[in-house]
Amino acid sequence: MKTTLLKTVSLAALIAAAMPAVSFAKEAGDLLMRARAIYVMPDESATTSIGGTVGLNNDIVPELDFTYFMTDNIGVELILATTKHYATGIDTALGASADLGNVMLLPPTVTLQYHFNPKGDISPYVGAGVNYTFFYNENAAGGAITDINLKDSFGLALQAGVDFKIDEKWSVNVDVKKIWLDTDVSINGGAVTADVNIHPWVLGFGVGYTF
Repeated sequence: MKTTLLKTVSLAALIAAAMPAVSFAKEAGDLLMRARAIYVMPDESATTSIGGTVGLNNDIVPELDFTYFMTDNIGVELILATTKHYATGIDTALGASADLGNVMLLPPTVTLQYHFNPKGDISPYVGAGVNYTFFYNENAAGGAITDINLKDSFGLALQAGVDFKIDEKWSVNVDVKKIWLDTDVSINGGAVTADVNIHPWVLGFGVGYTF
């Protein structure tokens, strides 16, 4: 997955170079709204006070995003989605595999995008921006784990994607993002601590409508 974004960016640039400028409803002042299904895959690592590391499961959730075009080529995207992840301690003092609990993530992300072929039937783009993740509904696993808390965090994001025209308003979208996301974890009131790098890949597929 570490080369996925680079490959997508390269493919987007090649597609853009090959495409003729044909009619598509993307221009300054347009608002593009998409509904996507996203597959969130943490690329996690951790340092804990009890040794070992922390594992997080993947999740598939619905997502809503909005892109406002400041110029024909430059847009600003906001994505909204929430995911649920189960945390497992791996090879720690608690054992080879210990259930730590689960948590909900709300990670609004804003990116500045460049669209290579905004008026074409195929419109690749790349983007970069920022993410702020809220952690909520933290639920400890029970037993030896009575309390778990994750600190909200700020990070960077990169993306690449392609819009495929259906008609003058509707389009299909494929998108990949890499988000650099770290958090400090406190268990049992600080008796156990961890510095967790979540760093998820986010793959999206959906439909868009241009206003």
